[in-house]
Amino acid sequence: MDTAFGNPEPHKPHHPPSTCYILISIHKSTTPFQPPQFFTFTMSAITLTSSDGVDISVERTTAERSVLIKNMLEDLGDSGEAIPIPNVNEAVLKKVIEWCEHHKNDPPSASDDDDNRRKTTDIDEWDQKFMQVDQEMLFEIILAANYLDIKALLDVGCKTVANMIKGKSPEEIRKTFNIQNDFTPEEEDQIRRENEWAEDR
Repeated sequence: MDTAFGNPEPHKPHHPPSTCYILISIHKSTTPFQPPQFFTFTMSAITLTSSDGVDISVERTTAERSVLIKNMLEDLGDSGEAIPIPNVNEAVLKKVIEWCEHHKNDPPSASDDDDNRRKTTDIDEWDQKFMQVDQEMLFEIILAANYLDIKALLDVGCKTVANMIKGKSPEEIRKTFNIQNDFTPEEEDQIRRENEWAEDR
């Protein structure tokens, strides 16, 4: 309809601000759309060299379950040098690393917890299965744990041995561990008499 102000302008469709912004951005863009990029972050690894000269790569957090290795890493800094483990061969070192990998997220134990742990021979199920190895490997793991200063693993190894001899006579213990009896019958008799007080408890 005509008015004093002339014909009104036809109605123009109106896009919401967000839509206009998207349309303008698309038209102004001169580069093709780039999909978002995803980055993978990996834990830093270190190299341990066994006594038989084999290099083994292991996560730093796993290796630091060993107080000895942790101290060596602090001394070396970020040099990237392989850390020699002269007293532990490849097979034993891999077993120790397997244990450290499983327990790497364990919280640090307080001294009271350490004392309580030593007073019992209870071992959790995973550690029991881990320690189901031949005697030679068992004692090698114990020696390695002692050398590498991994107290929790040393405790597990010692408890395993304690459970193996619990309730057994000296003869049975010797048979279990293939220990030769170098006492004469007279010496054995004397030892028994001297330790009668312990058997009566």
